[in-house]
Amino acid sequence: MCGITGLLSVDFHDKTELLRILNRMTQTLALRGPDAIESLVDYPVSFGHCRLSILDLSDAGSQPMQLGRRGLSIVYNGEIYNFRELRSQLRAQGCVFVGKSDTEVILHSYAQWGLSGLKRLEGIFALALWDKTHQRLILMRDRLGVKPLFYGESSCGFAFGSEIKAVLAAGGVDTALNDQAFSEYLWFGNSHGDRTIYRNIRALEPGQWMIIENGQRRLERWWRIEEWLNEPVYVNNRGEATEQIQAALDQAVERQLIADVPVGIFLSGGLDSSAIAASATKKKSREINSYAVAFDTDLSVNELPKASKVARHLGLNHHELLINGRELESILVKLVNAHDEPFGDAANIPLYLMCQQLQGKLKVVLQGDGGDEMFAGYRRYNMLRNAFWWRLWPKPLSPLVRSLGPFGMRFVRMAESVGHVKSALRMAFLLTIETQHFPPENFLLKERRDYLAKNSDPFLAYHQAAKRFDSYEPVQQMLLTDLTVQLPSQFLNKVDRASMSAGIESRVPLLDEGVGRLVVNLPSNWKVAGMHNKILLRQSQHGRLPEEIVSGTKTGFGVPYGEWLRTTLLGFLKSQILEPTFLRRFSLKQNLLENQIKLHCQRKTNSSFILWKFLNLAIWHNNYISSIPRK
Repeated sequence: MCGITGLLSVDFHDKTELLRILNRMTQTLALRGPDAIESLVDYPVSFGHCRLSILDLSDAGSQPMQLGRRGLSIVYNGEIYNFRELRSQLRAQGCVFVGKSDTEVILHSYAQWGLSGLKRLEGIFALALWDKTHQRLILMRDRLGVKPLFYGESSCGFAFGSEIKAVLAAGGVDTALNDQAFSEYLWFGNSHGDRTIYRNIRALEPGQWMIIENGQRRLERWWRIEEWLNEPVYVNNRGEATEQIQAALDQAVERQLIADVPVGIFLSGGLDSSAIAASATKKKSREINSYAVAFDTDLSVNELPKASKVARHLGLNHHELLINGRELESILVKLVNAHDEPFGDAANIPLYLMCQQLQGKLKVVLQGDGGDEMFAGYRRYNMLRNAFWWRLWPKPLSPLVRSLGPFGMRFVRMAESVGHVKSALRMAFLLTIETQHFPPENFLLKERRDYLAKNSDPFLAYHQAAKRFDSYEPVQQMLLTDLTVQLPSQFLNKVDRASMSAGIESRVPLLDEGVGRLVVNLPSNWKVAGMHNKILLRQSQHGRLPEEIVSGTKTGFGVPYGEWLRTTLLGFLKSQILEPTFLRRFSLKQNLLENQIKLHCQRKTNSSFILWKFLNLAIWHNNYISSIPRK
C-alpha cells in the first residue's frame, strides 16, 4: 500500500524540472508510504512512489518497477489478493521473477496477456502502467473503488495521483468550484461518481480505466457489477447459501492476511468485524492483534465491552484505545487536509484518531466496511421491504408530526422518503437527513440558488442508478445503489484517507471478489425480512461467535458532533462559517445561519448535519484552498 503520482508531459522536456515537480507531488503523499520515496522519468511519462512495505520488503519490491526488456513501468497502490495464483500461471508459461511482490505479478500479467491480464487482478488497487513500446499509459482502479486515483491538467501536463493534493502540487491546476459536486455536498456531505469539489480534477471511478495512446484518451469500464449479477450461482436454499458465505469469507480473510508484516483487526464488537475476526482465527496459525476504541465522552456509544467479549471468545491479543476528544478544531483541519476537500461524515474522526494512535506500530488492518451494503444491514432495507404501505402515509399530517420535535421530524422524513413513488428520489432521501421541506439550498442567496438549480442536480447519481438497476425490486435496487454510489464516495473514501494518513493499509474482506460475486446474486429476502437484517451473515456465524453478537442490533460508532456544535465547537463553528469572505464566496445567508445555530443550541431543531457540512466547507475554504500551489 502506498501513494502514487505521475505526469504525462508531451510538451515539457526539462528533466530536472520534471523531477522537481514530481518530487513535490510525491512528497505530499509521504504519510501514505513512509518507508521510501522513489521516482522515474521515462519521457514522456514520469512516475513517483511512496512505499509502505508490506509484501517483499527487499529492494526487489521497490517502485517504480520496470520490466526493462519489455519497456514496461508501473506505480501501484494496493494489494493483489490472487497474486500467488497468477504467479504460478505465469511461471508455467515461462515468466521469470526477480522478487516476490505482487507488483511484479501485475507487470508480467500485462506483458503476457495484455489488457485482459489486468482484468484478472483481484484485490484493492489503483495503478499507472506505462507501455513504452506501444506508447500507452494505463490508469486503472479496482472493482468497488477501495483505492483512489485522481487526475487533471496541470501546467506541465496531465497529472495524476492517489490523492487530490498530489494533482494540485503539479501546479497550474484550475481550482474552480465544481457546481455539481457542491450541490451534492450540500445534500449528502460528499460528491459522487468522478466528481470532486474541483471542476477540473476528476476521480477515476470504480472498475474504470483510462488508456492514453497516440494522443487519444479513452475512459472505459473494464468491470461492472452486472458481471457478478450475470454469473450463475449454484445455491438452492438459505442453508446452502449460509455454508457458501462462511467458506467465501474464510477464504477472503485467509488471502487478505497475507503480508510480510503483522496484520491486525479493528474490532468494533459488531457483527461485521467480529465475523472477520472469527475467520482470521480459524486456523490459529498466527497471533492476531485486535483493536477497539472508545471516546472519552459519555455521549458516544461504548463498544468496548462487546469487542472485549468477542476477543476473549476468539483468543485474540486484544488492545483497547481511549480516544481523546480534545483539540477537535485542529483535528478537523487535519481531516480536511487528509481529504483535500470538504467531507461531511463525522465517523472519520474516531477512525482517524485510532489510526494516529497506531501510527508506526501497525501497517495492515482488516475491518468490516461493506458488510451493511453487501448483506443488508441498514434499517432502510427493512423499510423498503414494505415500501407500498409507506406510500399510504397521509401527507397532510406531516406538519403536525414535525411539530412534535426531532422524533416527529425523523418519522416524517423516513415516511416520505420510503413512500416516494420515484425510486431515484426514494433512495436519495434515504441517504440524507436533508428534506425537500427545508432543503439545504435555502441557505443560499436567491441568485446562487437559482444558478445551482439550473446547472446542477444533487440527485444525479441516484437518477443514473435508478435507471441502471430499474429491473430490480426496491431492496435489491437500494443494495446495488449503495454498493456502486454511496460506498465508494463516502465510506471507502473515509477509510482510505483516515488510515493512509497514518501509513496504515486498511483491507476490507467483506468486499472481497469471492464474497461479492456470491452475495450480490442472492435474493434480498434472504438477507432482510420483517425486522430482521443481515440474516445470512448472522446464520453463517452461529457457533462461531457469542450469540449476543450474532443476534445483536446494529449500533454504529456514534460521533456526538451535534452536541459538540452546541458546546465545544460552538465558537469555532461561528468563527468559520460566519467569516465574511466565506459567506460571500458561497453566497450564504448570514442571518439564516445565525438563526439556525441559535435554534440548534436551544434544541428546537436538529441542524447538526447541515451545520457540520458548512463547518467542513468553511475549514476547507479558510484553511486549505489558499495554500494550493499555482505554478
